[in-house]
Amino acid sequence: MDKDITLVFHNQGLRSYIEVDLCRECPRQDDKGCCGYYSPVFYLTDMAYLLEHNKELLDYILSLERLTVLDASVTVNNTIEEVGYRCRFHSKEGGCLLSQLMRESICRHFVCAGIGWWEIEQLQAWRDFFAELTDYEIELNNLWAEKLRILGLSLRDPRLRPSIWAEIRKLYKQAQDQQPLFISEMPATATYTIKRPLMFGTDWTL
Repeated sequence: MDKDITLVFHNQGLRSYIEVDLCRECPRQDDKGCCGYYSPVFYLTDMAYLLEHNKELLDYILSLERLTVLDASVTVNNTIEEVGYRCRFHSKEGGCLLSQLMRESICRHFVCAGIGWWEIEQLQAWRDFFAELTDYEIELNNLWAEKLRILGLSLRDPRLRPSIWAEIRKLYKQAQDQQPLFISEMPATATYTIKRPLMFGTDWTL
C-alpha cells in the first residue's frame, strides 16, 4: 500500500523542526511509535528556550520523579510498561503532549526510517541543514557546559539553578544574535510530499 506523506521543514534556528503528517496515523499501531524507544534529554539550549517561552514547563520537568540530572542536562526517563516503555510526555489519545517547539532536539528532528526522506535528491539541502544544526547544537551545549563548569555551576544542585538560568539566558541571546550562515541561507519553511509503501506493526521501521 503506497501513501502520500507530507513533510514540512521549519527553519527556526535552534528551534527548527520537521512536521510529518503520518505521525497522526503511526503505522506501528502501538499507540507509542518512536516514543516508546527514547527518553527525552533536555540540554542547556533547550532550557534557555523554555526559560524565555515556557518557564512553567521547565519547572514541571524538573519536578518530575525518576530524572537523570547531570551537570548540564536532564533526562526524563521513560516508564516501563508490560510491553516496552512509554515516554512521560506521550498520551495514548493524542501523541506528544508538548508542542514541537517545546521538545528537545531529537524529538524535533526525528523522522522514522520507513519514510527515509534524506534519500531524496531534492531534499539534500534540508538533510545537510539538519546535520549542521545537530553539530551546532552539540557544540553550543558543550561550550555552555564548560562555562558553567568554570563558574562552579551544576544542575545537580537545585540551589545553583537561578545562577545557571541567568547565565544561559545571556548565552542564548548571544547565539540568537550571531546565527551561522547555514541557518540564514535556508527558507523559513518548505513543504514536500513523497510517496512511500506502508507496512504496519513492527514491520514499519522506526
